[in-house]
Amino acid sequence: MPESSTWVLTDVASETYVHSFELHPEDVPGSPPGWWVTKETLHGGLRAGVDLIGVSNGALTFWIVPTRGMGIWKGQFHELDLGWESPLLGPVHPKFVNLSDRNGLGWLTGFDEWLCRCGLVSNGPPGDDNGTPLTLHGRIANLPAESVLIGVDPQPPHAIRVTGEVLEGALFLGRLRLRTTYETVPGSNCVTIHDEVTNLSAQPAEMQMLYHLNFGHPFLEAGSKIEVPFRELAPHTAHAAKALDAFDTYSGPVAGFAEEVYDFHPATDTEGRTVALLKNASESLGLAVRWNAAELPCFTVWKNTAALEDGYVTGLEPATNFPYFKGHERTQGRVRVLSPGEKWSATWSVAILDSAAAVASVAGEIAILRGRVVPIIHRQPVFGPAG
Repeated sequence: MPESSTWVLTDVASETYVHSFELHPEDVPGSPPGWWVTKETLHGGLRAGVDLIGVSNGALTFWIVPTRGMGIWKGQFHELDLGWESPLLGPVHPKFVNLSDRNGLGWLTGFDEWLCRCGLVSNGPPGDDNGTPLTLHGRIANLPAESVLIGVDPQPPHAIRVTGEVLEGALFLGRLRLRTTYETVPGSNCVTIHDEVTNLSAQPAEMQMLYHLNFGHPFLEAGSKIEVPFRELAPHTAHAAKALDAFDTYSGPVAGFAEEVYDFHPATDTEGRTVALLKNASESLGLAVRWNAAELPCFTVWKNTAALEDGYVTGLEPATNFPYFKGHERTQGRVRVLSPGEKWSATWSVAILDSAAAVASVAGEIAILRGRVVPIIHRQPVFGPAG
């Protein structure tokens, strides 16, 4: 292995491609034991040809999919599974996903990640945007990375980083570049995500980003709850409005359950920081999602407590906008416009909580944030076109 703390796995510009890769503590002198990074290419079925990068800090392990927009397929913290059981046997190679299928809903045929990005040009439902057809949740999750590199700090705390770049664009359609870095520290319960989107065109470009962070068992079960400190809450649809009084509580799997979605403007501290908590029924396990509302001002909770066979899952979704159609979000000022060369960036994190004390600590943080505002609860949708 090279003496450098950086390893290039993919670089299209220099025609570099590493088929398989392993990195261990002995490759970074002085680093603690127990961590590792690997790369492999999957074979068979819909996953044929998918590159998978495994990262373990010794406690937290997760698998990044450069082939699918640098999303995270699944994870594990000690013995706790992170992610959900999709009806798909993924990760699905984008070559098997026709985004235009089923009237623009083809994105669903590749969706089974723990973390999936929706964007960059659009991130809402399909439809016609002034003559431009938009498909569900955009294209970025089905575009492969142009470059991928691994970095490990030679000095304590020996942070492990995976950085990838994904390009979205075409002739006459502009060009946006996503540069994403996942960072974790040996032995920690947390992964930090730093994303930067750059407009590479000589013309202004619109941009949207929504992080589809998805959880099933063991964090999701009958009696699980979501805690979100908010300034404002509204149901996303009239259907969700019928269950508004139970927006924060989950049922067990129910065959035929129709998804419910809720939109939030989060409450924050004086620096714009906020946190959401998903906890199991006994409050002994949880997940904390932290972000800055100046970067990601909107937050959506997706409840899909369908039968296990059909995808029992909830989504915690910090975003630049609410997932309504882009044309409506544009009228509300929730579509970012980047000037030529301009960058948008966001840094946020996910922490796994494996004790009642850790769950209670985050719940205490949320209580403080709630105390800073007088929350507004809308009984009917107000952020969408029908509002």
